[in-house]
Parts: sequence; C-alpha cells; structure tokens
Amino acid sequence: MKRALERLYNGIIKENPTFVLMLGMCPTLATTTSLMNGIGMGLTTTLVLVLSNVVIAALRNLIPNGVRVPAYIVIVATMVTIVQFLLEAYLPSINDALGIYIPLIVVNCIILGRAESYASKNPVIPSLFDGLGMGLGFTVALSLLGAFRELLGAGTVLGYRIIPENFSISIFVLAPGAFFVLACLVAAQNKIRAAKGKKPQEGCNGDCGGCTSRCGNPKEEVEA
Repeated sequence: MKRALERLYNGIIKENPTFVLMLGMCPTLATTTSLMNGIGMGLTTTLVLVLSNVVIAALRNLIPNGVRVPAYIVIVATMVTIVQFLLEAYLPSINDALGIYIPLIVVNCIILGRAESYASKNPVIPSLFDGLGMGLGFTVALSLLGAFRELLGAGTVLGYRIIPENFSISIFVLAPGAFFVLACLVAAQNKIRAAKGKKPQEGCNGDCGGCTSRCGNPKEEVEA
C-alpha cells in the first residue's frame, strides 16, 4: 500500500509529467483551450496509460529485449484504439474536440517512457498505480491549463460566464497563450518547491553573514 501511494504521489506532485518532467507538450499546448478539453485529454491518456502499463508489466518476461519498443507501441496502439471507439460511442463531443490528438497518444512520450522505465521492470500492481499517478498528474496539469486559458481567453469556465466578454483576452485560447500560461504555472510551481526546500535550520536568526551552516541560502549557492 505504501508503494502504491508513493507512485501516486510521484506522478501527481514530485514527478508531474507536465510541470516537472515537461513531457507530452504537444497535446498539452494544443488541446487545453478549455477546461473540459483538458479534463477529457487527461483522462483519456490516463486510461491508456493504466491499461498499457498493466499489459506490459504482465508480459514483461515474455517480450524479447530486442523488440521491446515495437511491442510497446503495438500494445499502446491497441489500447488507444479501444479507448477511441469508446469515446466515439459514448462521448462523441469530446472525441470531436480532441480530434487527431487521440490517435497521437500512441507516440506520447509519457506512455512510452513509463513503459520503458517502469512497467517493463516491475510487477502489475505497482505498474498500475504508476500509470494512474502519472495519468492523474497529467490530468491535473491539463485541467489547470485549460481552466486558466478558458477563463482569461473566453471569460468562462465550463461554459459559465465569469468575466465579462469585453474583458476577455482572446490570445489566451491561441498558441501563444498556451505557452504563456504554461510558463506562469511552471514558474509558480518552481517557486513553491524552492520555498519548501529553503527552510532555515533550527537556531537560524536570519543573519547569513558569516554563517557556515550552508542551509540553502540562494546567495551562498551562487557564490559557491
């Protein structure tokens, strides 16, 4: 149980594929024009990631090392096809909104990266939670991007008017807006992580002059 929770935490926070590892940038920037699109793309990728991780982990001892990557692609492509059929049948609006980016999940570096680095070396259950954690981290990141871009660019969230139409900035639903919002979110996340890692040691009086404890003062790190 502890290992499963660790995989979830790593995927969502510590090793978030978008904000930390910077993987899967193509669908991240292209599909997050709205919160609903971000959620749809994130959950679709999560489902494919979980299914492919489970199958690859179960077959890890049967797949020859020399053809492992082609085998992973075949497995992932099968899962993507199944998920796309389900979307076409039950969520056609999401399928139409995401368009070509659903088939492109096959070559998403998040999925192939987890297959190669984790699922191919670990049992089924840990691989399942690894895929779930990475997928949820991807979903959270895309949802945040979609929410901010929709709010700033269209003045709405999930179709509900929040900002008057005259005050919305349409560039945020275009490609430049995607880069800008992503940069701001990554910068905010890095600032929070840096603040948590720079806690002063016990007994610190805040005067770094002449201090030899090297508790993580940014100025001392630069000088070093």
